[in-house]
Amino acid sequence: MTDAPFHDTGYKALFSLPELVQQLIEGFVTPDIAQLLDFSTLELVAGSFVTPAMQSREEDVVWRVKMADTMLYLYLLLEFQSTPDAAMPVRMVQYVAALYDSLIKEKRVDPRRLPPVLPVVLYNGERRWRAATDIGEVIECPPVLRAYQPRLRYYLLDEGRTATTNWRRYGTWWRGYLRWRMRRGRKRRWRW
Repeated sequence: MTDAPFHDTGYKALFSLPELVQQLIEGFVTPDIAQLLDFSTLELVAGSFVTPAMQSREEDVVWRVKMADTMLYLYLLLEFQSTPDAAMPVRMVQYVAALYDSLIKEKRVDPRRLPPVLPVVLYNGERRWRAATDIGEVIECPPVLRAYQPRLRYYLLDEGRTATTNWRRYGTWWRGYLRWRMRRGRKRRWRW
């Protein structure tokens, strides 16, 4: 990771704005999820989350939003990932567990009825992200033990891959941002 503190802080500032979070979800996440969310209920969740390794996750942004009859937590992992990270599935399990632990300790949720979490990883490196997006993909075990293994999939927003898709459907701000990112310091030149 390069320039992580600068970029992480910049991302955190951007994703502390509900309008940009809404554009992110509506523009990049599957419509099946986006159409279920009531964006007028977006609420920034304050706090820092400590992983089992005692590392604070203060740069991440967590939002609550109403989804049907429940509240969904959007966990935005705001790290400036310049290279794919094969350990990301393990890290995401830790981060989501830290979020649940924090919610339980602060008595925001009933530990017997945890709310859903949509973990999102923002990646802006040159190479394609080929790391697993589900912890179950990296656990090797006999079929008889499969049911006892953790399951968690995160949503990957790969800026390089996203820019090659139908970019016109994205919000005005996102279109400009992706155009700027693709032209700034990249070996490839994208035509818009």
